[in-house]
Amino acid sequence: MANPTSTAAAGDATEESASRTEPSRTSGEKRQPLRRSTLLHRLDLHGAPYAFIVPFFAVFAAFSLYPLIYTAWISLHRVELASMDLMEWVAFDNYTALWGDERFWNALFNTITIGVISTVPQLFMALGLAHLLNYRLRASAFFRVAALTPYATSVGAAALVFTMLFERDFGMINWVLGLVGVDNVDWENSKWAAQIAISTIVIWRWTGYNALLYLAAMQAIPRDRYEAAAIDGASRWQQFLKVTIPGIRPTILFTIVLSTIGASQLFGEPLIFGQGPNGITGGADNQYQTLGLLLYEEGWKNYQMGRAATVAWAMFLLLVLVFVIQRLVKRRAKSRTS
Repeated sequence: MANPTSTAAAGDATEESASRTEPSRTSGEKRQPLRRSTLLHRLDLHGAPYAFIVPFFAVFAAFSLYPLIYTAWISLHRVELASMDLMEWVAFDNYTALWGDERFWNALFNTITIGVISTVPQLFMALGLAHLLNYRLRASAFFRVAALTPYATSVGAAALVFTMLFERDFGMINWVLGLVGVDNVDWENSKWAAQIAISTIVIWRWTGYNALLYLAAMQAIPRDRYEAAAIDGASRWQQFLKVTIPGIRPTILFTIVLSTIGASQLFGEPLIFGQGPNGITGGADNQYQTLGLLLYEEGWKNYQMGRAATVAWAMFLLLVLVFVIQRLVKRRAKSRTS
């Protein structure tokens, strides 16, 4: 016969064991949401940065990388604009033909000369303008906005206005030159005159933009350097050469590279300056035809998309060459200073 005491003890033991098993179940149920939250936290911590940069790389791959690769593929074929689906493999024949084409070398030389004529005065003028805007002037915000206004103007509007200014018979430029006894200059049909006129359009549009870049770099230079230079007896010009120029040297290199890229892709200004069919060929004698105009002529006038793609890749390789030269010069300058 069972003892009541033993029966009660057995019941207590059963309740105690049940009470032990229940917390274990609840703890197991709590671990699952905890594990889920930990997993979501890890995904948020490690996956969020990739999620933020995926849109950029997706757009870059769709609109930059894929066209670059496809252009390289087209440059190895003979293909016309009217039948893009019919391609004839020619390997590097387009490149060898381009190497022996006088129009390519003429366009390359014109691109370099217009780039030099437009870039060098532009950067010097931007540097001087930024130095003036760096002083405390009344209505400084107005002058900064006014300096940026030409950049906001469309290429078409600016080129049309300057084309009328440089018109041979009724242009304002020739009218001013006639006041000092200079005969009318045929700006469009003369090689160097046309390149100077086109460079003037580029200078007008981009000087203010580069000036604001220089101004931002100048304002980042600590004022202590100017105060120390003034205490040492340095004049304003010496402060500009010894403090300002070294302080904005990276920005100067950036604007040089940016202007070089823009000069190699010059297209709208000479196209509109030609006022018609001569704009595509860069004048009657190709006197101001750039690489951008040659690309357009091969693709959309001669309908040879393979040759146009070859010109595009030649422009890209030239930019890579300029970048490599810039890096070598920069590395050599660092080694000299060290």
